Amino acid sequence: MDFFTSIAEVPEGFGPSAVTIGKFDGVHLGHREVIHRLEDAARDRDLVSTVVTFDRHPLAIVRPDAVPQPLTSNRQKREFLEDTGVEATLMLTFDAHLQALTPDEFVDRILVETLQAEVVLVGTDFRFGVRGSGSIDTLRELGRTRGFDVRIIPDVQIGVDDDTARDDDTARDHTARDDVPRRVSSSWIRELLDRGDIDEAALLLGRAPSVRGVVVHGEQRGREMGFPTANLEPHSEGFVPADGIYAGRVLIDGTLYDAAISVGNNPTFEGVPEKQVEAHLIDVALDVYGKEVTVFFLKYLRGNVKYEGMEALVAQIARDVDEIRGILEETPGGRP
Repeated sequence: MDFFTSIAEVPEGFGPSAVTIGKFDGVHLGHREVIHRLEDAARDRDLVSTVVTFDRHPLAIVRPDAVPQPLTSNRQKREFLEDTGVEATLMLTFDAHLQALTPDEFVDRILVETLQAEVVLVGTDFRFGVRGSGSIDTLRELGRTRGFDVRIIPDVQIGVDDDTARDDDTARDHTARDDVPRRVSSSWIRELLDRGDIDEAALLLGRAPSVRGVVVHGEQRGREMGFPTANLEPHSEGFVPADGIYAGRVLIDGTLYDAAISVGNNPTFEGVPEKQVEAHLIDVALDVYGKEVTVFFLKYLRGNVKYEGMEALVAQIARDVDEIRGILEETPGGRP
């Protein structure tokens, strides 16, 4: 995948292209359906399939106090987009200059002059240009005068027996057991992760939720109790789910290891920072300090509990590890 971080990086003569535009936070099931439609359109007309996205949520400029926590870092978003097979991504810096572009300027500078767009695919709620002044009707009118077609991609919904979850057997299984349809969205996934609903979040993401970061030295309490943990740096990439104990796996130097994962501040001890991610590698001893690892969350076990003393905590950890070992024995060992 060709990757550009500004229109100046896009080579002269790029395209002609089929383009879709959006935040693509999480690159979830709905986003992948859009990209599937994009690739179909590009193939039909021998165009370059191209995603236009942004380096931050637009609210970071418009309403900084209301910016949601991202599901993915920009590096993760780039990797997930590349996994979809899209041919090019233009990740624009969403700053005051970009925010101030009129709909005409946005279309002319980015879609026409830079990408030579012949087809533009957008969602049903698409807005663009200064203060969101450009609508789908605006885009269609500009397309008529600039020479590109506009196609509207319907929302992907889960919760009813429909075909929008194309080629995703898990999603189709889910639709059969739920009565209320809901649009697949990054905000919904954040809601699910905030309450530790890993199964549903994984369904909407199309993969296991994960965070990535460098392993740093902690308080060594896990080692003292016989359950050493890899502690991720406080500001890791990805959305950290609700406090609690999880079954999961950790990717280290290309190899996946079964793990019991703790998220939170460990209420048994004083002074532990909130939202600390610790992973105990099951039945293996590795020196991972300073390594960048990815932690995959596969199953929520329980919430955090304050125990009366070390002995009670150690006994509970041992029970958790045994239960997690059993869960992971029934879970395929490949990358989640």
